[in-house]
Amino acid sequence: MTETGKLTRGPVRYHLFHQTWPALIGVAALMSIGIVDAYFVGREGADQLAAISFIFPIVTALSSLGVGVIVGINSVVSRALGRGEHDLAETRGLQGFVIAGFAGVAIGLLLWLFQGDLFAAMNAGGDLEPLITAYMTPYALGFPFVMAMMSLSGMLRGQGAAMRSSIILIVNAAANWVLDPMLIAGWGPLPGYGIAGAAYASVIAFGLAGITAFALLQSSDLKLRLSRFSRAGWGEGARALIRVGGPAAISNSINPIGLAVLTGFLATYGKDAVAGYGAAGRLQSFAVVPLLALSGSIGAIVGQNWGAGQEGRARKALLYAVGFAVLYGLAVAALLVGFASDFAGLFTDSQPVIDAAAQYLAIAAWGYGLYGALIVSNGALNAIDRAGQALMVSVGRVLLVMVPAAWLLGRLWREGGVFAAELAANLVGGSIAFWIAWKVLKDGVNAQRARSHEAGAPSEVQPAE
Repeated sequence: MTETGKLTRGPVRYHLFHQTWPALIGVAALMSIGIVDAYFVGREGADQLAAISFIFPIVTALSSLGVGVIVGINSVVSRALGRGEHDLAETRGLQGFVIAGFAGVAIGLLLWLFQGDLFAAMNAGGDLEPLITAYMTPYALGFPFVMAMMSLSGMLRGQGAAMRSSIILIVNAAANWVLDPMLIAGWGPLPGYGIAGAAYASVIAFGLAGITAFALLQSSDLKLRLSRFSRAGWGEGARALIRVGGPAAISNSINPIGLAVLTGFLATYGKDAVAGYGAAGRLQSFAVVPLLALSGSIGAIVGQNWGAGQEGRARKALLYAVGFAVLYGLAVAALLVGFASDFAGLFTDSQPVIDAAAQYLAIAAWGYGLYGALIVSNGALNAIDRAGQALMVSVGRVLLVMVPAAWLLGRLWREGGVFAAELAANLVGGSIAFWIAWKVLKDGVNAQRARSHEAGAPSEVQPAE
């Protein structure tokens, strides 16, 4: 145990709660952006809602690349702090910031150049192309701000500054809440820009959140210092960050990529199916906010305890988190299924769209609990430098279960079959991810016992509570 690894001391359940509830507020604020976007864009018309439904999985996939940056920095920073290496933690944070900046510029440029081909591959109709382009062009050019914001958030999360990390997301969301009605619908002194206004609002909000993140980081224990940049340690640092952040980015992106494929399948059944799926997806993203918050908070807890050699506490954290995820997922599924049509009616007056959204929730919502188990287990694996195993589960879930099942079941039950494919992917992927994470942490506990035995110490692992 070290002075810098504050999550290596005290009850595990206490740390899970106090790391998760600030993240819960922040993630809820972030997810509310999609709800607000869908509401105001949906008021513009059914075509605009269909366009934003095609855009949603792509934007989510791109944001997931930023989450990979957070995970990579969180992992290396938290483990360094667990070992008491404060200076190394700052060095890795700075290196992560630089890598994220270059990646943001490159990805934004590629998105701008190839957006037409991307959405054509998703079966987006030509009538939606102008609407999609109006949104994606400013979003692509503003994407570097996303990566910068995420990298600074990763440094805060790695040191256990959950509240500060959440404030960044709250600022981002609050800016969107204010700007969306002004820029989409034309409220206030500005004219309405329609669907493009949602992108303008997002880019401005990213910039404001990035400035906030920098200010919060510079007043924390772990700062962004240019003096930490060292050519000698650059190669080692880049490899450490990319070894975790690269697979984590792909792992987090593969789910929305799978959803983009499902959107392409649904497009063959008409725009109403796509619009309903998109509206229900916004509800889903908000419903799983506690699970997303938990998957983010568990990384610092598991990482610091693993770095400090307290694998038993890391395993206990995983068990508590997955247990909560499953119970919460079942409860929220019952709520969404019971009031599916009422929730879908918040976004549109079109009855076919409402019916499609309600059908999706009635089928797919029952997998949310094990989806939570998937992302929590992957968060624990990423934290202990096992990102490759998390990636394997995520890719297998989409390529071996979701996509083949959607192709087969869609032929049998049309939209319902595509929705059932997402349910199957969550049930299978969540179960396998938890089994792998539990086994890896159990092996760590056994290794700790062996070390204690060789040192002549008692063989029992330190209790978590």
